[in-house]
Amino acid sequence: MAKPVVALVGRPNVGKSTLFNRLAQERLAVVDDIPGTTRDRLMAEANWGGYIFDIVDTGGIDPTQVSPGKKREPLSIGSAEFVAEIRTQAEIAINEADAILLITDVQNGVTPADQEIAQILRVQQREQDGQPWPPILLVVNKCENQASRDQVYEFYELGMGEPYPISALHGKGTGDLLDTLIDTFKSWVDKAEEDDSIKISIVGKPNVGKSTLLNRLAGEERAIVSPIAGTTRDAVDTRLTHDEIPITLIDTAGIRRRGKVDPGVEKYSVLRSMQAIRRSDVALLMIDAEQGITSQDTHIAGHVLKAWKSAVVLVNKWDAIPKDTHTIDDYTWHVRQELNFMDYVPVLFISAKTGRRVHKVLPMALQVQEERLVRLSTGKLNRLLRDAMDYHPPPSKAGRHLKIFYGAQVTNNPPTFMLHVNDTDLAHFTYVRFLENRIREANPFLGTPIRIVLRGRSD
Repeated sequence: MAKPVVALVGRPNVGKSTLFNRLAQERLAVVDDIPGTTRDRLMAEANWGGYIFDIVDTGGIDPTQVSPGKKREPLSIGSAEFVAEIRTQAEIAINEADAILLITDVQNGVTPADQEIAQILRVQQREQDGQPWPPILLVVNKCENQASRDQVYEFYELGMGEPYPISALHGKGTGDLLDTLIDTFKSWVDKAEEDDSIKISIVGKPNVGKSTLLNRLAGEERAIVSPIAGTTRDAVDTRLTHDEIPITLIDTAGIRRRGKVDPGVEKYSVLRSMQAIRRSDVALLMIDAEQGITSQDTHIAGHVLKAWKSAVVLVNKWDAIPKDTHTIDDYTWHVRQELNFMDYVPVLFISAKTGRRVHKVLPMALQVQEERLVRLSTGKLNRLLRDAMDYHPPPSKAGRHLKIFYGAQVTNNPPTFMLHVNDTDLAHFTYVRFLENRIREANPFLGTPIRIVLRGRSD
């Protein structure tokens, strides 16, 4: 499912973080009466009426911001520093969000800061299918009682349409707000769900050659290619057909280490890349052959595994590596060592720049996708489990042995096996990994993670 991004925008201390925590149904953002507590952007998943979307909590726009070294004092609404800060926040929301919640509060009424933010958001909206995009909903927070709700009409002067009175603290009015929010992107989310193409994302750290590979696979210049890291700011979808199979290629922004990610547009770009991984079937993890496997490569591979996505490792820029008869074998061993938690993943050595072995990428990705959909019969699985237990009996704990009564593959995409046991506490993770290896001996599930779920008698 394509998950929209909803940005919470507004001046400090209007309750953005409180609303964020309520929508996420979890206390993730720090809530404090001191303006400016949220200095970074937080992202979480929300669910309303079966529609799943991501919400982003942004730092409040501070009208008292000054340049370093200057004495802190209130700035007028027309000051260059304040306008620049507002514009930065507004541009990020407009460019990267699929819907925006402009948060105000009834206690302070309409402030100059609210007017400035509303004006910039309104001016920078673009048109899509004859409608302003992204849609902006005006939220008036801190409406705890009827008297405060009667005051929301003054917010019509912002020119942002109907104001939605809510109390983020108590949850009042949030249901009506969410109903309207879902209506703004319901149609294109439903349309995206009907798309039956194979989703293949291209992921990796910045400047590893993702856009070059996309252009090579698409056969045309679909993405900007530049030696400057971070050129790609958004996840770009490219549709094509390979052997009569519809494919959607998703080029993503390079994912940096968390401490290296600049706030602003790049922060949203990384969030979009994480989204791209989650909505793909197969991820093409690109490695720079000249740099080798870095900690950031393993970090990205961990995101792919955490999302239970299939993967193919592409060692790019292979044309720049001096070679002998053992180079590929040695490099493959190195990849396996560094990505030992994904030893089932195939490795291809390519050059997106010259096109060397690029013709093998899509066939391999499609083969991995086929493996992702394989189902083992219950009879075959239970024979495998019996043979595995005969070869290597389950370990004991405090004199008690793990007993596996039977198992079944309950779903695929990814392959998920449920094993009914006497006590889940008796199952050591090393024995579960042993069972996974025995299952892979019967069917490799190439490039695809296997999920094993244990269910005890008391569950």
